[in-house]
Amino acid sequence: MSFDLETAAAPQGLRRVAIDPVSRVEGHGKVTILLDAQNRVHQVRLHIVEFRGFEKFIEGRPYWEVPVVVQRLCGICPVSHLLAASKAMDRVLGVDAVTRSAESIRRLMHYGQVMQSHALHFFHLSSPDLLFGFDSEVNRRNIVGVAEARPDLAKKGVLLRKFGQEVIRATAGKRIHGTGSVPGGVNKHVARADCNALRRDVSQMLEWAQDAINVVKLLHAQNPALYDAFGSFRSNMLSLVRADGALDLYDGTLRARDAAGAILVDGADAQRYLDLIEEEVRPWTYMKFPYLRSLGREAGWYRVGPLARVQNCDFIPSPLAEAERQEFAAGGRGAPVHATLAYHWARMIELLHTVEVIGRLLDDPAILDGDLTAGGARRGEGVGIIEAPRGTLIHHYRVGSDDLVTMCNLIVSTTHNNQAMNEAVRSVAREYLDGRELSEGLLNHIEVAIRAYDPCLSCATHALGRMPLDVALLGPGGELLDRLLKSHTGEVLRTMDAPVGLPG
Repeated sequence: MSFDLETAAAPQGLRRVAIDPVSRVEGHGKVTILLDAQNRVHQVRLHIVEFRGFEKFIEGRPYWEVPVVVQRLCGICPVSHLLAASKAMDRVLGVDAVTRSAESIRRLMHYGQVMQSHALHFFHLSSPDLLFGFDSEVNRRNIVGVAEARPDLAKKGVLLRKFGQEVIRATAGKRIHGTGSVPGGVNKHVARADCNALRRDVSQMLEWAQDAINVVKLLHAQNPALYDAFGSFRSNMLSLVRADGALDLYDGTLRARDAAGAILVDGADAQRYLDLIEEEVRPWTYMKFPYLRSLGREAGWYRVGPLARVQNCDFIPSPLAEAERQEFAAGGRGAPVHATLAYHWARMIELLHTVEVIGRLLDDPAILDGDLTAGGARRGEGVGIIEAPRGTLIHHYRVGSDDLVTMCNLIVSTTHNNQAMNEAVRSVAREYLDGRELSEGLLNHIEVAIRAYDPCLSCATHALGRMPLDVALLGPGGELLDRLLKSHTGEVLRTMDAPVGLPG
């Protein structure tokens, strides 16, 4: 992490602190903090400063290319995009339910994906902060430091992720950017040799996943004040649930709860997600802000991901993870847990659940034999929703009679969490930075809050044509010679007065 102080860029004489880039996350983003002369915090914002454009350049491509193209959004969670796009194209092909073999293989692929991603995030990206302290020596806060101090823990993290990657390879064809899922189903069975090899390691993975939960529980027990209060705020929650209310990471209907735990929406059809969710664009970031239509912009934002999922469901359909979920929920004393750092606990509960489900699916004969694809009457539109590691992922496409995509809308997990991450960094800034002399360790508190959400910033696409732009022409001495601003509404303004940065 690096940070800089830019007095000239801040309005009204305030000092601007930029954390750029935010480290140990996937993709590129920065945080800006406006401080007065007494270091009082006036504004904190998380900016997503990269533009991907997938929503636009996927237009004109044949529908069968889409699943393998859109997974290039990410190298960490490509399977989630592959499957969400495949599910959307299933609907375009008129396939309301794929074959049993296809669903079992897709589920195995997806649970392997969630497992490897959760292991990567906790052990490689977040555990250095949790084990050594948020303001510990910066050269130690990394996976190498963890390997030196806790070699057994680091080894478990590496091998847990490796197992998940091997599940992906066996189902998708390769560990990253595989091609196993296609519109209407899948294109291969799992080889019996792969199935047998994976099955032999399941019991060890279960033990290590349980160890990871115990690590998180011990951290909470050692410092409950920190883990309950750090970046804590109340919010709505959104996720998929199964028809019986169970946690389901592959399929289901949408359910939303309010901050007190009361159900706001239940059984919402994925194909009608636009009746439930609306997106807002703000001028200082390329990432959109979704909210529940029924509650409006101010009150309708929500959280997704592990913390939402383990509390939005009625139960987890695997015994070991369900027992852990009940213990986690008991900590809320009848109310939802809103602590930001509780994401790590919930994430490890899901890690355990994925291993349990993988073990069950490896015993399913349908992954070895059976029909791979299905067909139906063509439609012109389809929506695919899946629970990616970081939260609810929505892919929406329209396809013309010539088989070419005419519209693409993606709402990725990190986009759903956009407002929540901004709330988290504001809360932490006010608690830990306000009125204090800044240091690298204090600023790392801001990054710790962001990392808890495991954001995939490179997945956070933005529709072309609504990009706020700030173009400044500087002279050889750094003086501002000319300035052109374009807002998210398309308004263009030539000015020399506004502070440099995205307009707004």
